[in-house]
Amino acid sequence: MNDDLQSKIEDAVKNPRNLGEMKDADAIGTVGSADCGDMLRMWVKFKEEDGRKVIDRATFQTFGCQTAIAVASVATEMLAGKTIAEARSMSGEELAAPLGPLPPVKIHCAQLVESALRSALSGEENSPATPAPRIANGSTLLSQLNAGQETGRKIKIIIEK
Repeated sequence: MNDDLQSKIEDAVKNPRNLGEMKDADAIGTVGSADCGDMLRMWVKFKEEDGRKVIDRATFQTFGCQTAIAVASVATEMLAGKTIAEARSMSGEELAAPLGPLPPVKIHCAQLVESALRSALSGEENSPATPAPRIANGSTLLSQLNAGQETGRKIKIIIEK
């Protein structure tokens, strides 16, 4: 990773934007697997603006590397004001663009964020804003992972430096 990219990622990790659960979210998307350790949940809140349904704000939680945190942070900033169609059409590469080109080994981080966004937006094109259903295993990634431990599944979280 080049120094400029590393610097941008470190800044986004030290000062993540829109981190945390959103209690009044209209949609929630969760992707990843406790088996591999990469998980990301994204909350989206909509508003009406000029007769269009647009994203008011988005937040996230993740169990993943610094790059996943950084991409999610910059992506949630970019989503404000976008229509559902505009947001759904954004690729992982576009969502990570403020960080600069990611090395091939980190492209999956952008794909994780893209998938969480698409999961949250699935079925939202023409539906009215309604509260998102709670996840049966728990409302946060931590509680969902803890539920996995109760079933005997092994979870390993690695923090990269």
